[in-house]
Amino acid sequence: MAGSDEQAVRTRARLTALLADASTGALTAGGGRVAGVYLRSGIPGLLRLAVLVGLPGPLFKPWWRLHVDRPFPVADAYRLGVQVILPNAIETMRRYPQFAAGLPFPFGSVHLPVPGGAEPLGVLTVLHPAVADTVDELLDRDVLARLADGLGAELLCLTEGNANAVSWDAEPLCLRPPPASPPAQAAVGRFSWDPSTSAVHADDRLHALLGLRPGEFAGTAAALADALAPLDAHRVLAALREAAAGKPPDALLSLRARDGTPRLMDLWPAGTGGVGPAVGGMVFELGTSASADGAADLLPQGVFCLDRLGLIVYVNPAAARLAGRPREALLGRPLWEALPWLTGPPYDDHLRGALLSPEPVHFHVRRPAGDREEPAEGDWLAVSVHPGPDLLTCTLVPASRMDTTREAVPAPHVVRDPAARGHAMAPLYRPIALAIALTDAVTARQVSEVVTQELLPAFGGRQLAIYLLQDRHLYLAWETGFPQGFLAPFEGVGLDAHLPGVETLTTGRPLFFESMEQIAAAYPGIALDADEGARAFLPLIASGRPVGSCILGFDCPRSFSTEERTVLTALAGLIAHAMERARRYDDEAALARGLQQALLPRRLSAHPLVETAGRYLPGTQGMDVGGDWYDVVEAGDGLALVIGDVQGHGVQAAATMGQLRSAVRAFALGDRPPDEVLSGTNHLLIDLDPGQFASCCYLRLDPSTGRARIARAGHLPPLLRAPDGSTRLLDIPGGVVLGVDPHARYPVTGLLLEPDAILALYTDGLVERPGADIDEGIAALRRALAGAGAATGRRRGRSLASVADRLTATARHAADRPDDVALLLAARRAVRDPGPDRAGPPRSGRRRRL
Repeated sequence: MAGSDEQAVRTRARLTALLADASTGALTAGGGRVAGVYLRSGIPGLLRLAVLVGLPGPLFKPWWRLHVDRPFPVADAYRLGVQVILPNAIETMRRYPQFAAGLPFPFGSVHLPVPGGAEPLGVLTVLHPAVADTVDELLDRDVLARLADGLGAELLCLTEGNANAVSWDAEPLCLRPPPASPPAQAAVGRFSWDPSTSAVHADDRLHALLGLRPGEFAGTAAALADALAPLDAHRVLAALREAAAGKPPDALLSLRARDGTPRLMDLWPAGTGGVGPAVGGMVFELGTSASADGAADLLPQGVFCLDRLGLIVYVNPAAARLAGRPREALLGRPLWEALPWLTGPPYDDHLRGALLSPEPVHFHVRRPAGDREEPAEGDWLAVSVHPGPDLLTCTLVPASRMDTTREAVPAPHVVRDPAARGHAMAPLYRPIALAIALTDAVTARQVSEVVTQELLPAFGGRQLAIYLLQDRHLYLAWETGFPQGFLAPFEGVGLDAHLPGVETLTTGRPLFFESMEQIAAAYPGIALDADEGARAFLPLIASGRPVGSCILGFDCPRSFSTEERTVLTALAGLIAHAMERARRYDDEAALARGLQQALLPRRLSAHPLVETAGRYLPGTQGMDVGGDWYDVVEAGDGLALVIGDVQGHGVQAAATMGQLRSAVRAFALGDRPPDEVLSGTNHLLIDLDPGQFASCCYLRLDPSTGRARIARAGHLPPLLRAPDGSTRLLDIPGGVVLGVDPHARYPVTGLLLEPDAILALYTDGLVERPGADIDEGIAALRRALAGAGAATGRRRGRSLASVADRLTATARHAADRPDDVALLLAARRAVRDPGPDRAGPPRSGRRRRL
């Protein structure tokens, strides 16, 4: 077991090293400021950010998790397996408005799928300075593609070819980018590490470089890691293990000492005995600008510097005085811990802008009263952030010394509870981002899915329930994260119930509970789904009309800042409007579908020697009904099979479909030849509506002999599955679509339908996909028909209904299917020796419900 644990640690370290190398390489090749890798996670359809280089992780938290079906470039690169190139903000806004709304800065981006078999393993992403639309040479796309391909090959090699083993379910590893320039004359400290004893032997210069006092260093790898900034400790330990395994880092490691001073480290196998080879190492002092720092120390304005992970690496005395904190309490600490009043919305947006674009940003911030050291200088500070390749240089001056025309912004809520600190980024979630996402949601289910995918991750929530109001009662429309069956007792509660989900709607006020104890105290006897956590109950009110209630759940107790409460309340209004719109859509769509279902045959005419099955699936895009139809009609002693598709959608198309179906049935009942049926229907359509046209395929089958005659009017040719399982596309000449040419002719083709054969008639919605050739869809349908199983006419064979279900399964699950689907199958049964009372052709009056 211990060996297995050690192997898992080494595999994880190697995975981390691979991702870090690919990201830093992409940063250089793409001329970028930020790079990262998304990998698949243990949750189907969810990508997680595994490595981020060049940007503080908390500033990128809303994008740590991405669903593959969301309208983001990373999701498209993964789902479609193609490169997504966005040279600048204009192109980003045009193609991905939701992504651009979340990061409204002038930058470009490149997103490349990491190949790994049937589907990508993840996506390699680079954010770079914006370029012109025609400037492509600034991005070495070939190198980036090779990096993505190489990363995919390395990941598969690491997991011995098992693509399913490549996943990431932890928080992202945040790394500093390589320094923009190599160090000039630097001091060097040396050390060695013995993996068998974990002993580290270091010289005095290393102690000085890491800021260690004499006798403070314990001489172990853990003590060495403790002497570094927390974000670098695990990287160094992993690099030591890799070097001991004979895989030292390909480049110098960029890191910082515990006090935030920048350092470089080099590692190599030393070649001695033991469990693994000893590791030698050197730590370099970067060529610091001591004279510049000394000059900045004398400036009256506050100056401090951040590295690209948000760590404070320099503070002059004036900045410490204005911040109300001693320098030693600021150096080496992340900005959001050292100066929390300088983080959160909208300040995080300013920092993101400085990290992603070359232009400086300026804003005002209010220093909390508890941090004031010089009240005479005022509460408001003017902040300027100047971006650089490695550092952000920030200045602080009292606002009274600056141009007073700059707009002041309210002070953010400071999260004091460490357990709630992880959610302090929640208010940065922009209502416009959710609004843009909701524009693509049409049904109530789609609205709920958007809220789950967009809102919960932004605020760190785990549970979501949406109730909709109907007849003065609340009914559950969506839930996720709650124990199974827990919400069932609350289904259909009236507006007089003493429940928070009801009262938030009846009063119009949101309710926030920072712990489960608060809920129990406010509502004695209420059932709770957990012992710990927090809940927010939001009223869904659209234009003054009550729509329902939304419940957000959190696993741990937490506070809700004023900004969070304001943003959540605003988001509830957006959700309410989207839900009201979706509910109208659902009601109208149900009415429209009911109309179309009424026009389709309730049952198909039957024959003892023929089994038939029909399927109709409405399209998922748009609310209008379509014009697809199918039918089976008694024609003399045989059967007529027909399938058709009226152009367009809407009530007009459905009405035309109903008229054509009635006309074809009338012609078929008269046992007219297929060409006459189509010609007569063609003239009827021209007389009814000269601007409307339709495709159609008509087949007259004699079940006793298997002989069939087929005519087509602009419709896709049928597919035939032989008894041996082979399939072919029938080569049947056809005429133009109905409703175009009154003199059109429709040639008739003969066909022999063998016993146990299956004939498939279908509309284009089953085989046509946006961006794909229709021949590929027909080929896929042929394969599905070939693998449909034993012929239906055989004893214990697969029923034709199950075959129809299998053929439409792909279309049923296609979320982007724009068109309706109609499918009609016919299988001729084998003719067996009839008894004396069954001699002769079967009677047409015998019917069997299918």
